[in-house]
Amino acid sequence: MVKMPNCCQSGISDGSANPKGDRKFFRATVSPILLTLLCLITAYPINAQESPKTTKSTPKLISQSPTPPVTGVASSGNQISLNGRTLPATWLQQPGKSGQVTTHLSDGVFRQLIGVNFLNSSNSAKQPIQWFSSVTTPQVLAARLLGAYRYLDITSFAQTSGWQIQVNGNTLVIATPKTQITNIVQSQEPPEASAPLQQTRMLVNLDRPTPWQVAQGSAIAKPQTPSSDPDTPTPKSTTPPNREWRVTLDGIADPVLIERYTPKPLAAPTLLPNLLKQLLPATPTQPIPSPPEQLIQKVEVVKNQTIISLSVPFGLSPQVSTVANPNRLIIDIRPDPLEERDITWAPGLRWRQHYVNLGTERFPVVWLEVNPRKIGLTLKPMWASPDALAGTAPLIQTAQRYLAVAGINGGYFNRNNRLPLGAIRRDNQWLSGPILNRGAIAWNDSGQFYFGRLTLEETLIATNDQHLPILFLNSGYVQSGIARYTPAWGSTYTPLTDNEIILVVQKDQITQQLPGGKVGGTAVPIPQDGYLLTLRANATGAASQLPIGSTVSISSATTPADFSRYPHIIGAGPLLVQNRQIVLNAKSEKFSNAFIAEKAIRSGICTTATGTLMITATHNRVGGYGPNLAEHAQLMQLMGCVDALNLDGGSSTSLYLGGQLLDRSPSTAARVHNGIGIFLQPRK
Repeated sequence: MVKMPNCCQSGISDGSANPKGDRKFFRATVSPILLTLLCLITAYPINAQESPKTTKSTPKLISQSPTPPVTGVASSGNQISLNGRTLPATWLQQPGKSGQVTTHLSDGVFRQLIGVNFLNSSNSAKQPIQWFSSVTTPQVLAARLLGAYRYLDITSFAQTSGWQIQVNGNTLVIATPKTQITNIVQSQEPPEASAPLQQTRMLVNLDRPTPWQVAQGSAIAKPQTPSSDPDTPTPKSTTPPNREWRVTLDGIADPVLIERYTPKPLAAPTLLPNLLKQLLPATPTQPIPSPPEQLIQKVEVVKNQTIISLSVPFGLSPQVSTVANPNRLIIDIRPDPLEERDITWAPGLRWRQHYVNLGTERFPVVWLEVNPRKIGLTLKPMWASPDALAGTAPLIQTAQRYLAVAGINGGYFNRNNRLPLGAIRRDNQWLSGPILNRGAIAWNDSGQFYFGRLTLEETLIATNDQHLPILFLNSGYVQSGIARYTPAWGSTYTPLTDNEIILVVQKDQITQQLPGGKVGGTAVPIPQDGYLLTLRANATGAASQLPIGSTVSISSATTPADFSRYPHIIGAGPLLVQNRQIVLNAKSEKFSNAFIAEKAIRSGICTTATGTLMITATHNRVGGYGPNLAEHAQLMQLMGCVDALNLDGGSSTSLYLGGQLLDRSPSTAARVHNGIGIFLQPRK
């Protein structure tokens, strides 16, 4: 587990929803790509929008039409062997002209595992690329949408690059030519004192093109220089630690390079500080400066791969590109590493990324533009657990399980018990109710959207015309009052507070009254033909008015009433923009002062004047941390949002497209409870 800097939005998120909330963040493990070509290799097709498991009384979450069979595919699978390493990756082969077989690889895998740079394109059927080649005359690969992925025809690319490809069952075996790394050269230009590694360039010389990957690692602890005065404690560093980045190439580095960059321990660790003390004048208020840290920490060869480990200061990141003649990997350490992109990925689905200026600040924003009125393009809420509402998973895993083409993380949740803290409604069924009158987005399958602050008002009506408010529905938000738990919660309910009274309701009749006991105690089954009512704290007195055998009913309404007209809802908050005007009022949505002021990575969702939906991920500004809520609202307004909502952020922020995260390394993305999925229905 790694605590991420400036990522304090997930979990309880704002410190106001639950005093027991955990504000830590977890590193997500990159999950294997699930078998998404089930329609190709099984006789039982899965609906692309079907919830993985449903109960008898829970409406099935299905798409309007089943996935049709795909013809003309010779073979397909969900993993590749790249130079002997087995990796998750969807691929397929098809019969081509003159009996030849063409090979197609999902574009996310091609970009992330091979190191291919995607260039701008307005045609979803063609993807220009750059890989040890000229940007002015790029190679263009044919692209094809199939299921939840876009596949690129790599047949000609592989032949030109000298790859050997064969199929072994479910695995596409790829062998690339043996490559030598002949030199690693770092720019010798003197750095500025204020930014010691700013604009640093590193060149990796190769004898031929080869696959490469870049990945962000964990924070690097800085060694502390002890104080010369034994009675004075060593001051803690006020600057964020450097972060490790690893550049991995399929090739063998020259032994001279490994020796050059092998760390060499000092014979006497105190020699350098003592020498500096002798040479520098004594200045009690001025600490002895630490020597600048080396960019290249280590070069090693592991299993026929060369791994270059870098130590990169906070606020800087590597931007990697390739050139030919000579073949080189160019690694620029920059404060603004985001490469601008504008790619039509599918009809009605556009991938964009560039810097958005807010005054003197520059924020990197990655987003997807969705035309929801495009035939076959729909949005649905999705959540992590196939069996119940409790649970979290990396968004990339959840999206693949639902066979979503794209998606973004959704609302808040408690990281301790992995329970939702906000509205989730799908196909007119409430999975979890809203809390604290917070911002939410609602929509239908016709591409209409509604934004506002949402409250769900449920009332329990007993036979003696008693009206008792039900404050929470399938929620991890725990307060005094009556809460309701339906089969959508799961098969059982375990008390969330001490001394609850639990009423079992079946077929609109109270059949049992049970003492809840201690928190986390005995699990109570949730009836498939009813629900549980949980009476907490001051509400336990209502149990005497609801004896066994009582007939009860429930009335339900939303405020504003317009929300009830939409089958799908995701709640998060705060609401940022309405009718082109910033309406941010985080205090009224019960967010804490710390959450309001915090500068952090943010995710958002909005609609534009043309009816386009945008899902956005905004990361750390150039030279600093991410936007606070006020800045996030201004950024969304600048991007043309008519209505906009802040989603869960920090390490939860994850923007998914076709098997890949667009906005960050998967290792830095936390597990999340729910999200919004974008689905492409097959044409009839």
